[in-house]
Order: sequence, then C-alpha cells, then structure tokens
Amino acid sequence: MPFSIKDVERGLKVTDRRADQHGVDNTTSPAITHKEEEELSGDRTNDFREKEKHLDDEEPRCNANEHDRISNGAEIQRTPTHKSHTSLKPKLAKLTNLALTRSNASIRDPGPPPDGGVKAWTQACMGHLVILNTWGMVATFGVFQTYYTTELGFEPSAVSWIGSMQMLGHFGLGMFTGRALDAGFYYYSLVPGMLLTALGMFMTSLCTHYYQFFLAQGLLTGLGCGCQFTPSMSLISTYFARNRSTALAIMASGSATGGLLYPTIARQLLPAIGFAWTVRVMGFIMLAWSAFHEPAYGLYLLGLFLFCFGIFFAFYYITSFAVNVLGVPYSTSINLLMIMNGVGLLGRLIPGYIADAYLGPYNTLIPLCFLTSIILYCWAAVYSVPSLYAFAILYGFFSAGFQGLFPAVLASLTKDMSKVGTRNGMGFGVVGLASLTGPPIAGALVQSHGGGYLAAQMWGASMMFAGSVVVLLGRLSITGWTLKIKV
Repeated sequence: MPFSIKDVERGLKVTDRRADQHGVDNTTSPAITHKEEEELSGDRTNDFREKEKHLDDEEPRCNANEHDRISNGAEIQRTPTHKSHTSLKPKLAKLTNLALTRSNASIRDPGPPPDGGVKAWTQACMGHLVILNTWGMVATFGVFQTYYTTELGFEPSAVSWIGSMQMLGHFGLGMFTGRALDAGFYYYSLVPGMLLTALGMFMTSLCTHYYQFFLAQGLLTGLGCGCQFTPSMSLISTYFARNRSTALAIMASGSATGGLLYPTIARQLLPAIGFAWTVRVMGFIMLAWSAFHEPAYGLYLLGLFLFCFGIFFAFYYITSFAVNVLGVPYSTSINLLMIMNGVGLLGRLIPGYIADAYLGPYNTLIPLCFLTSIILYCWAAVYSVPSLYAFAILYGFFSAGFQGLFPAVLASLTKDMSKVGTRNGMGFGVVGLASLTGPPIAGALVQSHGGGYLAAQMWGASMMFAGSVVVLLGRLSITGWTLKIKV
C-alpha cells in the first residue's frame, strides 16, 4: 500500500520531534525509531481497513463464495482493461529474452585469440575476397566515371555523386553493421550484403537514366558493401593479437586485387560484349566469391566453376572435330557423340557404388577430375578415327563419373539439412554459369585460330586441371593431410 499524505505529514512531525530532541538537522537525518515506525505501520493498516470497509459497503463486488476464496489466500485475477497491452506482453517478453540471450553471448569471454593456425589465416584470406568485392569494386569506379561521361554524356560532377554514395554506404553503414557483429549477427549482415552488391551490379546493367544508375550502383551496391566491410574487418581482428596488423593487411590488400581484376575485365570485355554484359560478368564474379565464407564449400564451388569451364567443350565440338579435321561423315560423328553419352551410364553407376562402399563421394571425385582433365589434354594427340573413338569412350566414362558424383559431394558438405536446397542451388548455379560461358569461349578460340582446335583443347584441359587442384584443396581443408578418412 503506498504512503498517503497523512502518513507523510505524520512522518515529518516525528522526524522534526527527534531532530529537536537530539539537535540534528532534519534534512540530513530523517530516520525514525523502531517504535515510531511501528506506530506509522499500524496507522496505515487501520487506514487501509477503513477504506476497504468503505468500498465494500459502497459497492460489493463479489458474492460470499468468492469472498471466502479471496480470504483463504487465493490469487485475485485482474480483469484486463486494455486488450492490446495484454496481448503484447508475451511478445515483448520473448523479444526481451532474445535480446538478453544475444547480449549475454557477446559478453562471454571467448579466451585468447588463436593468433595463427590454419583457421585464423584462412579467415584472413577469405576476408581478402570480401574486400576484393567491396573496397576493390569501389576503387574501380574510375572505369565507370569515364564510361558514363564519354559514352552516356553525363556531367562529371553528377557521375561522381554515384561513386561518393557508394563510398558512403561502404564506410558509413559500419556504425550499424559493426553492432550487428557484436550481437552475433555476422552472417545476417554478410549474406544480405553479398546479395545486395550483386543485385546492384545486375540492376546497373539494365540502367539507362542517371537516377537509375544512382539508385542501383550508388545506393544499392553501396549498402551491400557496407553490410560486408565493417563486420568482416572486425571479425578478423578477433582471431589475432600479435599478428593482427599482418592479418588485416592481408585482408585490406583485397582492394588492390579488386582494383586490378575489375578494370581488366572492363578493358577486355567492353569492346567485345558491351557494357551490360560486362557489368553482369562482374556481378557473377561477386556471387562466385560470396560462397567463400566457408572454406571447404567455397573451394569446392570454385573448383566446380573452373572444371565445368572445360568439361562440356568435348561434348559440343567432338562432332565438328570429326567432320572438319578428320573428314569423317556426319553420321559417324553422331555415332561418336552417342558412344560418349552411352558409356556415361556405367560411368555414373560404378563410381557411385565405389563412393558408397569404400571411399566416399569426395575421395572418389578427385581422381575422376584429374583423369578427365588428362584425357582432354590427350585429345590434342588424336589424328585418326580409331583414336577418336578411344578418346570418346574414355572421356565419356570419366566425365560421367564427375557429373554423377559432384551433386553428392555438394550435399555432403551441407550439415544443416534445412539449408541443403539453398546450398545445392548455389552449386548448380555456379555450374550453370560456367557451362554458359565455357563452350562459347572455346568456340571463339577455335575460330580465332582458323579452325584449329589445339588452343581450345589446351584451354579446356587447363581449366579442368586447375579446377581439380582447387577441389583437392577443398578436400584437404576438411581433414588436412589425413587421407584415409571416408569423405
């Protein structure tokens, strides 16, 4: 029961009386004796009983049974007078518990940083790729500045606002995304940032007016870069103490790598495929790097991308090679393609059985990748029809083994089955992108060399061999050099 005005006045009188007795200023010693406190408590109890009796006489609110239940100590239920407040209480309680849980997680002492080791330095290298796509892209804006002013006729000052907005989002958003990292929401900031950056580039490829470029490249891409930059820089700092400066330097050097990569792409592709597709290629590259926050999964996707650059070249061009180089009839060239596809039945079944029974899908896939790339190198030594048949059989068998096992490896790298669809979709998207660009590049090499296939054969086989090496590195990132583990 709260104090009434009468209680306060009585307390002040008692305090003044004690102060007069002991010669103490009542502003500094307002305490009362135990006896006087009991008197005040008794007076308050009497006041409460008088008020309660008065209310009962004035308006009785319960019958005899309810009065007995209340007098026996049962809890009185309060009738809600504002439904919205009552319905919000459980939701507010859940949000409070969630906030407290995240906050408690952030203040736990994780112990000293590892300051080295495979995981810490891998994080630094992966951070290098994040900066490549963010700071490196921002540092490349000079390419767009020149193109927008010379080709589109925009004012230089107006174009600079696009780059400045991109820079503002890149650095300025850190005041919010840095706090998200502290609260444990790193991936919730990183992944949307990657998607926003790539989406901004794809939308830039469709722009025709100044305001569209400002919103897509300046605002959207800037926000995406800001969601990635500060959390990633801060995260790497937690892995190092003595070597922190070196690790952050490795990470920050991604801006130099991106400053070399993207202008080179623009210089080579703008005259060949135009502005729209050049920007789309940059967006695809951003998506390809975005998977690297998990080393094993990211390395595997990069290996798939490189390997699939060259694997379908033989399927597309073996008939043309047979007709144009060896001079066989068209019907014979079709037979070669049918044989290459037909042996793929055994090529898929046998490696699949070996993977399940003995080695595991990842361990079985690696030798298939290396053998397929070596066989494609051997295509350059084919000068007769029988040797072309042998090439078709061997290449069809081992390449089919790869095509049958790479989805199984992709699924095995996902431990959380609630995300298997998303991660498999990312992997198939990478394969689709490589398959989209690989055969046309090989065809351009054939055409540029006057119908000769050697350059295209070496290019395709080299891409596949490089992809095999990266797939092997992804395997080593799981268990190290311990190879007798079924993966």
